Amino acid sequence: MRFQTPLLPATLLRRYNRFLADIRLEDGQEVTAHCPNPGAMMGLKDEGLRIWVEPNDDPRKKLNYGWRVVELPDGHYAGIDTSVPNRVVGEALAAGQITELVAYENARPEVKYGQNSRIDYLLTGEGKPDAYVEVKNVHLRRDGDWAEFPDSVTTRGAKHLRELSDMVAQGHRSYMLYLVQRTDCARFRLAPDLDPAYAVAFDAARAAGVEMLCYDTEVSPEGVTLRRALPVEAGPQSLS
Repeated sequence: MRFQTPLLPATLLRRYNRFLADIRLEDGQEVTAHCPNPGAMMGLKDEGLRIWVEPNDDPRKKLNYGWRVVELPDGHYAGIDTSVPNRVVGEALAAGQITELVAYENARPEVKYGQNSRIDYLLTGEGKPDAYVEVKNVHLRRDGDWAEFPDSVTTRGAKHLRELSDMVAQGHRSYMLYLVQRTDCARFRLAPDLDPAYAVAFDAARAAGVEMLCYDTEVSPEGVTLRRALPVEAGPQSLS
């Protein structure tokens, strides 16, 4: 997935009110940018970080810049836009890049299911059970090269796990796909200390037959693309 408009470098001054960030452009102008991420963003919202923003001239939008990427001090990158993973996965499904899902010929996004929910992708194929694929954005890194999810309490995420379990009970297949929007992680696990209830829901869903996948990405100011599968572990503490 390539960004539609070339990104511009900027300096992060502060991120506040969940969806807003004050930034300084390279010409010295200070403006407010949209922050498309409601999470805690630990380690990605520090004052002085070099970031990359997407300009827009859409009169329907209140802000002229959208924050997309953090350039980390060690030369790695992290994507912060939570809408990007679905687009990356959609392109990867079309290109047959997700090994576990290549047997399915058709992928429909945003299909209604469960209790007032929409599955990110419903996969269908002749002679195969339908496959429900939920995508989660991962950008938290702790303890070396561990990518972790979630970075804050997510009751909605736990609800999705229960609904995926229900689809398995009805004879379908269900997948939770965690997409790591960072280039400096080699493994994935849960963060039960940040959301114990989600860890419990994860264990229950996996026991019910929900299949857990994780892929990382190549992130740069040019775009975000699928890279490789990462192993999935429950977490540093067992809450089962």
